Amino acid sequence: MDRRTLASYIDHTLLRPEATLDEAIAVAPAPAALGAASVCLSPSLAVVLPKITRLTTVVGFPSGAHASATKASETSLVAEQADEIDMVVNLGAIKAGQWDITATEIAAVRKACPDRVLKVILETAALSDDEIVRAGSIALDAGADLLKTSTGFHPAGGASLHAVEILARLAANAGRPVGVKASGGIRTTATAMQMIDAGATRLGCSASVEILAGLPA
Repeated sequence: MDRRTLASYIDHTLLRPEATLDEAIAVAPAPAALGAASVCLSPSLAVVLPKITRLTTVVGFPSGAHASATKASETSLVAEQADEIDMVVNLGAIKAGQWDITATEIAAVRKACPDRVLKVILETAALSDDEIVRAGSIALDAGADLLKTSTGFHPAGGASLHAVEILARLAANAGRPVGVKASGGIRTTATAMQMIDAGATRLGCSASVEILAGLPA
């Protein structure tokens, strides 16, 4: 794989809470400059940034512990600017087995952005394999376009090859085109390539420049 091909998998990410508008403006050209799939920014930056080539923003980030109506409202606001939406599920509902909440909130977000790419962040490091499968299946039934591993902010950790493999199997059996986004802790070329080999079709990376430097142009 060459640098340009790997770049096409990457959502170049700036989600640090202290990130400024000037920093967002500086990374905005990344899709064109790096050949990245998109730039991923926090909602407060996304809604004031001049329109860029391909923009991803997050909803219910990073805890996921927001009311469903709040997530849907935030989605409606950012969907005016963003091309892709990465929403965080309610982990407490999943751990409690309240699957109706999981289904309801994802469906509400899907309804709020019917013509946008929707990625559902499952925070897989905090879940058992059975919970990943159940939550991922519900996300697909609710209309998710991609299943995403992690926010990168949870103390349990970020993406793992094992979780990506589970999500890739769910995606393969979805009966429609579905992607898998690995995110959280991907900082080297080798890790990025391993995630792709495990089934990831998209990568969330803040260290994109360093990762791409490990491959020939």
